[in-house]
Amino acid sequence: MQMKEIAAFFGHVGAKTSCGYGVATGGPLAWGLCYNKEMSPSQSYCDDFYKFEYPCTPGAEYYGRGALPIYWNYNYGAAGEALKVDLLNHPEYIEQNATLAFQAAIWRWMTPVKEGQPSPHDVFVGNWKLTKNDTLAKRVPGFGATMNLLYGELTCGKGDIDPMNVVISHYLYYIDLLGVGREQAGPNEVLSCAEQGLFNPPAPPSTTAAAS
Repeated sequence: MQMKEIAAFFGHVGAKTSCGYGVATGGPLAWGLCYNKEMSPSQSYCDDFYKFEYPCTPGAEYYGRGALPIYWNYNYGAAGEALKVDLLNHPEYIEQNATLAFQAAIWRWMTPVKEGQPSPHDVFVGNWKLTKNDTLAKRVPGFGATMNLLYGELTCGKGDIDPMNVVISHYLYYIDLLGVGREQAGPNEVLSCAEQGLFNPPAPPSTTAAAS
């Protein structure tokens, strides 16, 4: 289980930091740990909802950085508190310090996104006690549920889509690399989150915003 969890963690890290492509030497899955930051940020990732708890620092950019990329001011703030580093004012520390980048990634793996939820670690190793809602949402312990927690609607609940399959492929690659054997990865319903209901569904757009 420990080796499987290391493979799962690196599966996520490899998928999110890869610069691999179809004909790359060794194949596209061999190129994880290449990028340490989001290469073309599409937005500033400053959420004013958290302006009192985690106010955005003028000039700071909260785009994705690190081994399991951190996005948004509130995530930099929370990670900084946990690691006792001022990431809210200096998010660039994550891309300048590889040790810190991995500490933040391990914190992300071990820490629930929201109170009352399991962490990716918990759902992977079987510490998670399922509720009736989990069963109804087809959520089961395993790798698929880690994607559900970490990426939500970007990978899960949308059927057999590429963003999900890329992460699964990296997990299987690292399981082979560590000599565990991919037959230990479990059946598709454990590996995948294609049919799972989301742990954290996106908020519906407000009716006032729609009306305006």
